[in-house]
Amino acid sequence: MFQIRVHGRGGQGVVTSAEMLSVAAFLEGRWAQAFPSFGSERMGAPVMAFCRIDDREIRSREPVARPDALIIQDPTLLHQVNVFEGLSPSGYVLINTGRSLDQLGIAEFLGTLPAGHVRAVPATELSVRHMGRPLPNTALLGALCAVTGVLKLASVEEAIRQKFRAELAAKNIAAAREAYELADGHAVTEGAKDHAQAV
Repeated sequence: MFQIRVHGRGGQGVVTSAEMLSVAAFLEGRWAQAFPSFGSERMGAPVMAFCRIDDREIRSREPVARPDALIIQDPTLLHQVNVFEGLSPSGYVLINTGRSLDQLGIAEFLGTLPAGHVRAVPATELSVRHMGRPLPNTALLGALCAVTGVLKLASVEEAIRQKFRAELAAKNIAAAREAYELADGHAVTEGAKDHAQAV
């Protein structure tokens, strides 16, 4: 079983991220579940959502306490919430930022993870460029595909098409593709190239 925990703030599409991951897994013929952490629902409040993916039926229903992957949609949470709690020693971390891990003050801590398991991707920048709005969730899903290999990018793209109308889906897919390329180490634009950080 592969378990993902998404951290962000209300209004950033955290719950939608988990839902689209589960749809992408279903499209690949796998079992999946997605659900939010209930609490304050006001805009800007810290929120979490969870996704589990497996090749057999998933019976667990509790929140993901020991994630294999973390998606951190808002870097301001890094020093406000214990986002790394329970992370597997071989886990993956995706952070929405154009800053280096040293600048964020977390390089030493995340340096204990295997090489290539941490990426900082400027997902908000990509979403503004492609959609005109600061919604980093779909871009980070593209990056997750590149870093973990747990899902195919084509499956995430189809999940996006099922979630959004045609024009908006196309813009979200463009952001996801660019983030995938950045996270995979093959920047597609010069402006974003310097922002994809790896540990």
